[in-house]
Amino acid sequence: MKIKTDILIIGGGISGLSLAIKLAKLVPDQEILLITKEDLKESNTFYAQGGIACVWNENDSIENHIKDTLIAGDGLCNEEVVKKIITQAPERIEELIDLGVEFNRGADGDYDLGKEGGHSKRRILHVNDLTGQNVEKKLIEQVKKHHNIQIKEYWCAINLFSTNFRCDGAYILDQEKDEIHNIAAKVTILATGGAGKIYLYTTNPDVASGDGIAMAYRAGAIIANMEFYQFHPTCLYHPYAKSILITEAMRGEGAILKDISGHEFMEEYHPAKELAPRDIVSRAIDAELKKSGDDYVYLDIASYRSSDFIRSHFPWVFEACRNFSIDITQEPIPVVPAAHYCCGGVLTKVDGSTKVKNLYVIGESTCTGLHGANRLASNSLLEGLVCAHECANTLANKIGNLKIKEFKEWEPGHAVPSTEAVIISQNWDEIRRFMWNYVGIVRTDLRLQRAKKRINLLLDEINQYYWDFKIEKNLVELRNLATVAKLIIVSAISRKESRGIHYNLDYPEKSTMSRPTTLRRPW
Repeated sequence: MKIKTDILIIGGGISGLSLAIKLAKLVPDQEILLITKEDLKESNTFYAQGGIACVWNENDSIENHIKDTLIAGDGLCNEEVVKKIITQAPERIEELIDLGVEFNRGADGDYDLGKEGGHSKRRILHVNDLTGQNVEKKLIEQVKKHHNIQIKEYWCAINLFSTNFRCDGAYILDQEKDEIHNIAAKVTILATGGAGKIYLYTTNPDVASGDGIAMAYRAGAIIANMEFYQFHPTCLYHPYAKSILITEAMRGEGAILKDISGHEFMEEYHPAKELAPRDIVSRAIDAELKKSGDDYVYLDIASYRSSDFIRSHFPWVFEACRNFSIDITQEPIPVVPAAHYCCGGVLTKVDGSTKVKNLYVIGESTCTGLHGANRLASNSLLEGLVCAHECANTLANKIGNLKIKEFKEWEPGHAVPSTEAVIISQNWDEIRRFMWNYVGIVRTDLRLQRAKKRINLLLDEINQYYWDFKIEKNLVELRNLATVAKLIIVSAISRKESRGIHYNLDYPEKSTMSRPTTLRRPW
């Protein structure tokens, strides 16, 4: 089916929803189509626990926040971008408050500001440990109020239609009707989030399969800094648990990391101990596990905070752990690092504009220059808000001069034999396992080269499935995962140093390579 719309937004997290709301007000005469491949709330935003970093009182300053961001980014941040995004934080937070987001307040009525790793001051506005969920719900409420926003859930983007570095829309799989639609649009915005499902252990939901990065790459956009994949230090370790993040705010409130015997080890790795930047904490845990042979370490808050404090500040973590018979008010939490956030992505300006005409990318799928070699905690939701704001203003000024251009219909492949579905799950498992083992927290040249050989073989197989088999969501995601895996591997091989999140035992020191790594088709 052929569909026309003025604005096509792919993705329903904080970036996509914020953009849709702002555009609906700025250009009420334009039709906006927002699609998500699962239900609307299913995004990384919904599962974000910690909060949003913002300078909010006289005890802090914009300069401090900028400095902390630059330090975490380890020499690869774009300082002008950092200044622009951090400076806008209070205004964007005020907009959320106006929408009804009720950030926690203390007994004195002032906002209860949390502190997380890498921050020199308390500046994290939060809603207990459910910040993302509360923000997402308020944004969804607002999106549904606008008559010029049409929402389609369970519509999976297959690929962009682009020629000569111009994007005219996308091919979309309607999963409920099992139909492929050609959606022609004046502008297409990718707000599809990260790619955590590329790794065996991740804090991300299943939708995080790198779709936007892979589609933009195939359309000719420049991809940058993909070697910098951030691992969150504390994910619940349990044989039946899946993607349960233990918020960094818990360490900000005094939780201590210990090995199985109860030894506190972080002071051996960094003077800030548990509040060191995430890459340092993750590598410290990884080193301790390699030394001991244990499967996990402990995060202990029960010994340092009252039961009432823990329950009131971390209600979601308390309930999530209790579902696995762990009472965090009485015992430590078994944790391991897990893939958490993609600091690289599509090279964009702050307004999401790319080298492909009429294609914009915002949120975790981008590399704006804010995060550099390592994202400062709780800067991610802030980036989504600011970039959506900037993108909305840019599009409002130019959308009236753009036209919709139709493109050729999708050419379907053949039906997939039901007995061959196992091939997709097998390839998916292979990718996630060798990415974890070879391209994880600590890397070597040998591991990276082995990973490259394996991903080349798998990409050959997957491309054959893609053209021969019937298109379905699992196949689309597998293709995107494999594409992003190779982008990460090739980028990691090209960086001959250790910087920020990227740590290579063969190059343990920083070099003078203080520049982004960039990739564009062909390889």
